[in-house]
Amino acid sequence: MIRFLVRLLGFLLVAAGFVGLVVDGTRSIANAALMFMPLGEVLFAVFPKGFPLVEPAVTRHIHPFLWNPILLNLFTMPASLLAFGLGALLLWLGRKPAEPIGYLARR
Repeated sequence: MIRFLVRLLGFLLVAAGFVGLVVDGTRSIANAALMFMPLGEVLFAVFPKGFPLVEPAVTRHIHPFLWNPILLNLFTMPASLLAFGLGALLLWLGRKPAEPIGYLARR
């Protein structure tokens, strides 16, 4: 059951990455320049009231080092490529185990 949910989430993320690449492609064609939507903009559009509260919570409760070099760089990466990567990782984790070749001779 868990493998099914992991694969389902992986397929949904790959589909979201594809949709994001189509949107980024149309935006790039319209502006005549290569443009990607960063993850921070996507999260701000989805969670407009909660996303600005992430920085104070991380710097106050966890550690300031986590915010500046790690999360800021993550939020500036293209959202579609991150969705593709995470979806591919989840699909790989949710795959069926390889069947053994042959049979056990020692018993």
